[in-house]
Amino acid sequence: MKRQTATLLFCLFITAVSACEHSSTQKKPEPADSPSENFILNGRIIFQSNQDGDNEIFLLTAKGLNRLTDNEWDDIFPVWSPDGKRIAYAADKEGHYDIFIMKSDGSKTKTVTSGPLEETDPGWYPGGQSIVFTRENKKFMRKEIALYRIQLQTGRIRRIIPGYGKTHAIAHVSPTGTLLAFTGKRSIGWDVAVYNTHSKKVTFLNEGGDSCRPRFSKDGKHIAYVSSAADGKGDIWIMSPDGSNKVRLTERDKTYDYFPSWSPDGLYIVFCSSAQHSHEGDWQLWVVEVSTRKAWFLFDSPGNDVFPDWN
Repeated sequence: MKRQTATLLFCLFITAVSACEHSSTQKKPEPADSPSENFILNGRIIFQSNQDGDNEIFLLTAKGLNRLTDNEWDDIFPVWSPDGKRIAYAADKEGHYDIFIMKSDGSKTKTVTSGPLEETDPGWYPGGQSIVFTRENKKFMRKEIALYRIQLQTGRIRRIIPGYGKTHAIAHVSPTGTLLAFTGKRSIGWDVAVYNTHSKKVTFLNEGGDSCRPRFSKDGKHIAYVSSAADGKGDIWIMSPDGSNKVRLTERDKTYDYFPSWSPDGLYIVFCSSAQHSHEGDWQLWVVEVSTRKAWFLFDSPGNDVFPDWN
């Protein structure tokens, strides 16, 4: 029987969707209203969807929808390479999650990591020669979840923040490669943090244990992230890489808004929205304009459409 949910997948998905919240006893919100006008998509957005029963990777453009993977296992967390020619993702083809790469049309799949450990949430380094990913490693009676980097040419893997004992995952690398933004465990909840590769210092950018899923803009001047501080559910926010200039972009108190990704020109952010906070909710793709905070509905299928990346 095909495994529907791995331990790490559950941790990362539910962490991003619900661990930013302080309470799970809130009243169920009403469904979101659809806007009266459509958004015209420029560029390419990849995302995962379980519209056919298991998670596959899809490509959305102004011309329509294309399926990039079609198999009997889960393909999840797709991200574009810096040049837009390749896609990194995770798949549980062998019963546990490994990192894979394929061409932008879904062809020529290549295995990047292999072994018994759960490895998910890939992200590219500038230049496209290395990938950061989250690894779950069981140590005696506990699990260690941390960030690792693999050199694609040599296959060499090393831990990115040696000696850092707190659980940390879901990384995104700045365009210069100097900063690594990630979701880090706090005493209560999770918050957005950055690791400076020059100073070797970890700095949390938020307080309160209610933020996660940071993504750098293409020019590195802003970070989009999720915070439940305003409405107890989840909104898309942006801030400077030092944690200043925080701005709430979505003010949709009836929905949970998560998983942001910047447009190449930095004018828009694609995100996922649902009236339910669990992975059982009907997650849709939406777009918000950074300057006006206006949101448009983009795409919805019978399944959950999540983890978009815009190229």
